Amino acid sequence: MAMNDADYMLPCGRDVETVWDRLTIVDAGNADEHDRSCPHCRAVRESLRALRAAVDELASETVEPPADLVGRIMSAVRADSRRRDMLPLPSQDPNEARISAQAIASVLRFAADTVEGVRARRCKVRQSDSADSVEVELSIAVSYRGLTAGAYDLVRERVTSAVSARIGVRLSRLDIVVADVFDT
Repeated sequence: MAMNDADYMLPCGRDVETVWDRLTIVDAGNADEHDRSCPHCRAVRESLRALRAAVDELASETVEPPADLVGRIMSAVRADSRRRDMLPLPSQDPNEARISAQAIASVLRFAADTVEGVRARRCKVRQSDSADSVEVELSIAVSYRGLTAGAYDLVRERVTSAVSARIGVRLSRLDIVVADVFDT
């Protein structure tokens, strides 16, 4: 476990990271002479054991969501129902069906999220010059560890498929912006 680049050197010459790396070895009874005799390493080991115990305790806790979580989410959904940007859906009916740009964006973000190593961020949907098509700007965050070589193309493919199959409009333009990199 790398703590940070600034190694903290103990008076005995070992750094804290080395003591951390050897903690399991020492606890298994395989301590070297320095581990057994050094008061500085012993003190750091005790602190690290306390830290490890606290982390283990927190990791084993079962976290329950707040009782009002569903209510808060539904309040946000209801407040969001007053949509502003409505786009026409292809229809033969003279009373044109419309869909909010936010609803389209939600479907497209979900499609992008299905790609391993990708998290959709912001999605802007605009009506294009043609009545039956939209333009989309999708910003994503990518995992620097879990991202595969074809992930970008897969996002493009899934978003393009979702807009036609799920919404029923054509995608005239898709701009994908990598806005962030995250650790998985």
